Amino acid sequence: MGKIFAYILTPIFALFFMLILLVFQPIQWVCLNLFGYNAHVKSVNLFNLCLIRCTHILGTTYKFNNPYKIPTNRPLILVSNHQSMYEISPISWWMRKHHPKFVSKKELGKGIPSVSFNLKHGGSVLIDRNDGKQAIKEIAKLGSYIEKHNRCAVIFPEGTRSRTGHPKPFQTIGLKILIKKAPSALLVPISVNNSWKMLRYGKFPNGLGSRITIDVHKPLEIEGDIDELIAQIEQTVAQGVHSFKA
Repeated sequence: MGKIFAYILTPIFALFFMLILLVFQPIQWVCLNLFGYNAHVKSVNLFNLCLIRCTHILGTTYKFNNPYKIPTNRPLILVSNHQSMYEISPISWWMRKHHPKFVSKKELGKGIPSVSFNLKHGGSVLIDRNDGKQAIKEIAKLGSYIEKHNRCAVIFPEGTRSRTGHPKPFQTIGLKILIKKAPSALLVPISVNNSWKMLRYGKFPNGLGSRITIDVHKPLEIEGDIDELIAQIEQTVAQGVHSFKA
C-alpha cells in the first residue's frame, strides 16, 4: 500500500522540486551578480530550506542533533557518510552559519538548475573521479579557500553514496589534502541516517515517511598522527549509522 501512495505522491513532489530549482536559478544569478557573495549565500540558504519543505510532501521528517558549540571564526571540515542527495540540503541549512562548501562530482556542475549554479559559483569544487590529478588540485583549492575565509568544507570520504545506508570504507586522500591545506580547521564528524530510504525503490517512486537524522559528533583538533585521527573519525561516523538495509 505504501508503494501505491508513493507512486501518487512522487510526481507531486517532483513538480514542486523542479519548480524550486527553476525559480531559484535566476534568484541566485541576480543575488550573486548584482549584490555579491553574502546575498548569494542568503538565497542559497532559502533555496535549501525550500527543498527541505518540499520533501515533506513525501512524509519526510528531519532531526538535527548538535550538542556542541561550534565556532564560526575558524575553518571547519565536515566529514560525513553519504546515503543520498537528500542529506545535502539539511546539512547546508542547519550548518548555514558556517558557509558549507561541498566536494562534488563534476557531473553535478551542469544541467541542474540552481544546484549546478551554486556548485560552480558558490565556493564548492567539482572533481573528476576518473582524473586523480584534477581531483587533488580542486580539493587542495577548497582547503586553501576555507583556511583563508574561515568557512566549511563538506566531504563524503566514502566516495559514492551507500544505496543501502550501510557505511562504506573511507577513501582518505581527499580528506588528507583538506587537512594539509587547512591546518587550523576543526574536524567535525557527522552521521546521517535514513536518507537512503528516500530512494528505497530506486529513482522512482520516492520512499515515503523517511525519518532522516543528522548527528554531529564531538569536533576534533588536527593533531597527532593523521592516519590515526582519520581512522578515529571513520569509526565515529560509522558507529553513528544505525539504520541500513542488511
